[in-house]
Amino acid sequence: MTRALYFGLGCLMLALGAIGAVLPLMPTTIFLIAAAWCFARSSPRLEAWLFEHPRFGPSLRAWRDQRAISRASKLLACTGMAAGFVIFWTTASPGPLLATVVAASLLGCAAYVATRAEPKAPGG
Repeated sequence: MTRALYFGLGCLMLALGAIGAVLPLMPTTIFLIAAAWCFARSSPRLEAWLFEHPRFGPSLRAWRDQRAISRASKLLACTGMAAGFVIFWTTASPGPLLATVVAASLLGCAAYVATRAEPKAPGG
């Protein structure tokens, strides 16, 4: 039963990651990291497929092995968060309290991303 739950959750995370790959401002990698975590507990074949994927595998392996995020990914993530806040600000017209809470949350997330190590070269 638990394995089926992890498998279903992994499939959902994989679907959200796939959507994020084509929709601007929706994250991809975090959903794929969650999918890999779920598949590690339910489907080693799908976990291996994710880690060997030519496009997403290197980022996933860097996170798994080194807890590292590439400079380009950091830039994209922080830019996406900033753009998301601008869109939120202009379309939702939030009050000062809500805008501050959202800005503080996004700044905290951006700080976390920005302070992660960058992947070391293999053998380096």
